[in-house]
Amino acid sequence: MGMNKNTILGWATLVMILMGLLLIGLGVFRYSEVSGWGFGAVGVGFLANAWVFNALKGRV
Repeated sequence: MGMNKNTILGWATLVMILMGLLLIGLGVFRYSEVSGWGFGAVGVGFLANAWVFNALKGRV
């Protein structure tokens, strides 16, 4: 039972979604100053990359 390209993209998507939500959560709840905006922006970037990885499943 090996991992093919779609399985790897699925796991990468899941990890990036979790990391994006974690970064957004850090920006909202932990850092209330300017650094919170940076954490939130990077979290949104992670979610955008996860969206692209999800769209690539089945096409690569």
